[in-house]
Amino acid sequence: MIASLWGRRTIWGSSIWLPILFAACTGTAGIPQWFDAISRLPVRTILVDGHRIAYLDIGEGSPVILIHGFGGSLWQWEYQQDALSRRHRLITLDLVGSGFSDKPDIGYTPDELVSFFRHFMDALHVSRASLVGNSMGAGLAIGMALAHPERVDHLALISGLPNRVQDKLTSPLIKRGLDRWAPDWLINVGSYFTGQRVTRRVLSEIIHDKALITPAVLERSHRNRKRPGMLKPVLKTADNLPLWEAGFAQRLGEIRQPVLIVWGAEDRVFPPDVGEDMHRQISGSRLELIPNAGHIPMWERPDVVNPLLIDFLQLDTEKTP
Repeated sequence: MIASLWGRRTIWGSSIWLPILFAACTGTAGIPQWFDAISRLPVRTILVDGHRIAYLDIGEGSPVILIHGFGGSLWQWEYQQDALSRRHRLITLDLVGSGFSDKPDIGYTPDELVSFFRHFMDALHVSRASLVGNSMGAGLAIGMALAHPERVDHLALISGLPNRVQDKLTSPLIKRGLDRWAPDWLINVGSYFTGQRVTRRVLSEIIHDKALITPAVLERSHRNRKRPGMLKPVLKTADNLPLWEAGFAQRLGEIRQPVLIVWGAEDRVFPPDVGEDMHRQISGSRLELIPNAGHIPMWERPDVVNPLLIDFLQLDTEKTP
């Protein structure tokens, strides 16, 4: 989900950005050698359109690419690495402007991000892959399926980005975040000085099981919200939502790939009826509601989500364009 959130409208609370809180596990600007979560995996880098992109690449078989929400990072897919890489070449990237990847001063429009993603696949010599996206990462996966259908096998949309986003949002924090009023410099100051109390509020909005917000998760989330350069790309992405509304969001009914829609039954960002509406718009799609899970059900309930993904990715692709 876009990470534009505000608490109180003051310098100290003017910017609380959502999956920036789910970035990877360091407080420095450099790219570490290892991704340390529940497993230790080497972090690779590659140049895409002249920008350094960090990613994980493990396993063998048909390629599957995991796409975080904008402002998010590798970390939110930590529980999928082992399960999915047993059957697939599993690629997990930090999108341009996020996590360990470069954060250039570009437009971050939907078309620009789709073009970047296609070039990322080209750089890794992946001609075709199944895409699994969460929230706005699902929006990018939808864009790829529509703009370049020949590059996409299966499409798994987890708490995906719907049409009429602002009408369907139920999170008060995110609604206030999209109503951006402050200049970027002020938002950056506020983002730097907000403390762990605000970080916990945001995590509580997107995670249903509050017991999962451990001190380690809270500290990691808080530390990574302050990574240099992370805020401006997310601000631009939020500002470009009207382009999503006028473009790919109007074309959900044109998707022809096999589609699995996964939704947290306790999602407070987009409630389950938003997933049901998306299911009705995408012909032939399958909808699975995940009990006791919020906006990132693959992280909260990997015991339920991983088997669904594994079974779905084995489906026959004869009808895929």
